[in-house]
Amino acid sequence: MSVLSALDPRAAHDRTPWGLIGLGAGLAAAGVGVAAGVAADRVRSRRRDVDAVFDREGLDLLGKVHGEEYELHTDDGVRLHVEVDDPGPRDGTTPPLTVVLVHGYGLSSQSWHFQRLALRGRYRVVTYDQRGHGRSDIGPAGSSRIRRLGADLEQVLQAHAPEGPVVLVGHSMGGMTVMALAKRRPELFGTRIFGVGLVATSAGDLSTLDFGLPGGGAVTRVAPNLLGVLARQPRLVLRGRRMVADVERLIVRRWSFASPVPPELTRFVAKIIADTSIEVVRDFLPGFTEHDEKDALSVMADLPTLVLVGDHDLMTPPRHSEAIMQALPHAEHVVVRHAGHLVMLEHPDVVSGHVLDLVRRALRLADPESEPVPQRALRGAAAAVQRLVGREQRGPEEAGRSA
Repeated sequence: MSVLSALDPRAAHDRTPWGLIGLGAGLAAAGVGVAAGVAADRVRSRRRDVDAVFDREGLDLLGKVHGEEYELHTDDGVRLHVEVDDPGPRDGTTPPLTVVLVHGYGLSSQSWHFQRLALRGRYRVVTYDQRGHGRSDIGPAGSSRIRRLGADLEQVLQAHAPEGPVVLVGHSMGGMTVMALAKRRPELFGTRIFGVGLVATSAGDLSTLDFGLPGGGAVTRVAPNLLGVLARQPRLVLRGRRMVADVERLIVRRWSFASPVPPELTRFVAKIIADTSIEVVRDFLPGFTEHDEKDALSVMADLPTLVLVGDHDLMTPPRHSEAIMQALPHAEHVVVRHAGHLVMLEHPDVVSGHVLDLVRRALRLADPESEPVPQRALRGAAAAVQRLVGREQRGPEEAGRSA
């Protein structure tokens, strides 16, 4: 089976081993691994006015937004690329609140593009590329594990948010990183960390995921060996990436999103994914099956917490967010309709609005006398939320639940 036929949604019904392996090879060669979100044959795309959802200025700035750049060397010698957006001079001596955005598997800090635009100028914003991703270095053998990412996040906080309240927002593997930090340093939650956003992520039980493919959990068992073969054939991988440049965009369009998005956003995501090496994709994959941080969630129970997921997310399906809610019954639970795994890029105003609200609630907890987020900062996001996010009385299959 060719790469093209393997990536054809109609071929997803082929239950032969070569159908499954061919699809995995195509994804890996395109630099996607299992980070793709939504299979085309499982998505009911709705028509929408893309121009009304996406701000043209924000689209024009894709890949061009940068803050003050730093290099952070971790305790095991890995150089992490960090950027800080500072809101500027403040009245008084109270340290400003810092929002730390933690990206997911196969992506980079640029995946928070729209949320960064919404936050900058109001709060300190820290973004960084996780080890092996974006502009950061690959770690030593054996370090591509979620628990190690938790240690990295701790060191980012020590270096770039040494004082003042902090809000952590993690997407996918980034949410798992936040959970790993909670297990590693529970005393930080409620003393330094006053709000947590868990976007399209999971607290465990990832070994059973099928990513919308036939074969069930066999995907996670087969993929590491397949990626290992590809990693030993660099010419094949590079040739494959050139050959499937258009297919790569097709994968992003049909697997990461559940509704129409602008073509420049598709190209932007495809480039981020393609820049992640096959070795990194391979090395991190086993760590997902080991990930189990349900117990660590308890340290967030008394904090403002946002649990958000797209209703068509096949990488971390809504049931994983529901499992998190069992441990965090007082968290805000939002299920964004017509959204895939890259929900923060697909529905930027919805996610940004909920993140801004999370920050407002965290500020209220950290400093009861703090001023609320200006209403003008929330107006556009609130309108998008009303359009795209239901509430509890509309049924759990299309509702976001707030406690």
